[in-house]
Amino acid sequence: MNVNQMIEWAAVILILIGSIASVISAFGMLRLPDVYTRSHAATKSSTLSVLTCLLGAFIYFWVHDGFVSVRLILGIVFVFVTAPVAGHLVCRAAYRSRVPLAKGSGEDELKPKLFPNE
Repeated sequence: MNVNQMIEWAAVILILIGSIASVISAFGMLRLPDVYTRSHAATKSSTLSVLTCLLGAFIYFWVHDGFVSVRLILGIVFVFVTAPVAGHLVCRAAYRSRVPLAKGSGEDELKPKLFPNE
């Protein structure tokens, strides 16, 4: 087994890890109780899973075909920047629309500052 095959196997393992993280993220989306925790599952673990899959594909094509894919690099950067921002904005819009927190979420420390008349 030469070095190229070992790097290809590392890329395959990265893609497998990304796929497993994606399945865990999907279970989190189904099982978590409110929009805030679901947003956490959607942004954090989905970002991780997409990044590891794209990184594995990037490494595979770099080693196997010998070229650097600019599209994959742009995809990695785009997902890394936009997914957490989108999750933050979804949670912010939900909170300002007064979507209730799940029971057992703890104390809402932002409510007196954002809605002082309530």
